[in-house]
Amino acid sequence: MLEVLETLKIPYELHEHKPLPTIDIAMEVWKEIDSTHCKNLFFRNHKGNRHYLVILESNQKLDIHDLEIRLKQGKISFASQKRLDKYLGVAAGSVSPFALINDQENHVHLFLDQNLRKADKISFHPNVNTASVVISFNDFVRFLDWVGNSYEFLELY
Repeated sequence: MLEVLETLKIPYELHEHKPLPTIDIAMEVWKEIDSTHCKNLFFRNHKGNRHYLVILESNQKLDIHDLEIRLKQGKISFASQKRLDKYLGVAAGSVSPFALINDQENHVHLFLDQNLRKADKISFHPNVNTASVVISFNDFVRFLDWVGNSYEFLELY
């Protein structure tokens, strides 16, 4: 994953740390890293034929029923580990937009909270939860455009 950032000439900071399987645990480590930290949630629709990566600031709470209304995708639920493997190639607790490099068919659609646009720097796991990568928000958008998955910014809270 870091090789992709290097190929795209996207500067990054790599912060290695203990495994961070939950936001609560991560907040303790992230307080030392100057960045907007994100929560990355992977969902499927009721039929199981559409998948969504929802990204918002890590300190925000999200009600799934409210999210369904905002996304206008019908009933959604968290995707299984089997679906994480198939579409993103990562384990639970390591979900990140960087995992889109594993989505060769660009199946996963991203919904990003519009408040993220205010961030100078943004951070995500590099597909494992034992590190965090910080890049500029503008470079993050460059990465999204390069990877090719569809995405949109919405008011999520």
